Amino acid sequence: MRPFTQRLASIDVFRALTMLLMIFVNDLGTLTNIPRWLEHTKAAEDGMGLADTVFPAFLFIVGLSIPFAIGNRWAKGVSQNNILWHILVRSFALLVMGFFHVNMESYDHVAALLPRTVWEILLTISFFLIWLDYPSTFSKQKKGLLQGAGIALLIFLAIVFKGGEHGNTVWLKPYWWGILGLIGWSYLLSAIVFLFAKGKLPLLIGAFVFFTLFNIAQKAGWLHMLHPVRPYIWITGDGSLPALTMAGIIIAVLYSSLAEKGKYAACFGLLLLLGVAMLAGGFAIRPLAGISKIRATPSWVMICTGISILVFTALIWLVDLKKKQQWFAIIKPAGTSTLTAYLLPYIIYPGVHILGLSLPAFLLTGGVGLIKSALFALLVIILAGLLEKWRIRLKV
Repeated sequence: MRPFTQRLASIDVFRALTMLLMIFVNDLGTLTNIPRWLEHTKAAEDGMGLADTVFPAFLFIVGLSIPFAIGNRWAKGVSQNNILWHILVRSFALLVMGFFHVNMESYDHVAALLPRTVWEILLTISFFLIWLDYPSTFSKQKKGLLQGAGIALLIFLAIVFKGGEHGNTVWLKPYWWGILGLIGWSYLLSAIVFLFAKGKLPLLIGAFVFFTLFNIAQKAGWLHMLHPVRPYIWITGDGSLPALTMAGIIIAVLYSSLAEKGKYAACFGLLLLLGVAMLAGGFAIRPLAGISKIRATPSWVMICTGISILVFTALIWLVDLKKKQQWFAIIKPAGTSTLTAYLLPYIIYPGVHILGLSLPAFLLTGGVGLIKSALFALLVIILAGLLEKWRIRLKV
């Protein structure tokens, strides 16, 4: 089998587990009296909670997927220009969704035409209409009509948007791009690097080292001379986020190269060594700027990279070699309809608010509340699976 063309079930399981955790930790904001180690640490704190490991794991998984996605296109004879266009289109979609989500945080329900809950639901519907994975049985006219309706709805929502900033009404503007936007920028940079490096490991390692050193240099205060151009061009997350994605690419390339030759023992040994080395490096560099997701410090990047490598190694052994994929069958839709699962809460939360529904306080407190959040995350994924069976899933 040619490198980068096999599909690893472990990546889908890793993605599903990460999305389950992402929905779970996002729901923790509805709870009180829960352990702090589950939540995000504050910007000024030196440390990290479970919630601080989820986003970097997802970026790492984006990197894991890139060699196989592009490798399959290479195997089919798709040109470099066509692959580049696909990367640009996919990145643009994520940036658009992230841009709107960020502005939703400053929504001014007093000045705006629509209540925030209605605007949020319509926004999510527009995303589905535009980026739905339409069945091949749909005619071009029908697909074009539905996508056109989605674009028209998105434009309408942009026109009527009103945001509040320090008491002043503002229109849509970029802030921090949101989770989806940050994934979009990281994917764009890393996928282009892989595409033009043509999967050559030394070049990929060089890119990872560059992003990592850039992150270190920024946190050490060595890049003041670049501040005048920062508003116009910058590496997202001060290099931290593409570094996480490039780490995933490198691990995928290493695994693919060794697995193709049947060198599984060497592969596991190498991945375990790299995972432990990244953890050790993260704690060693901690004095520079501490561990912080919000400040995107080098220590946070390295520790989360080490965790992701070790988790992925364990899943390769369990899922790909021991064939235990069925253990994760209930959350499989989170790995195959990931964007759908991520966006469903943006319909569920405002929908519950519009209906005036609420849970009793004891279901939102302590251990009982954690069970509620876990069940909510699971139900969202089950719903995504039902929608997938009905051919309703997003694809970018």
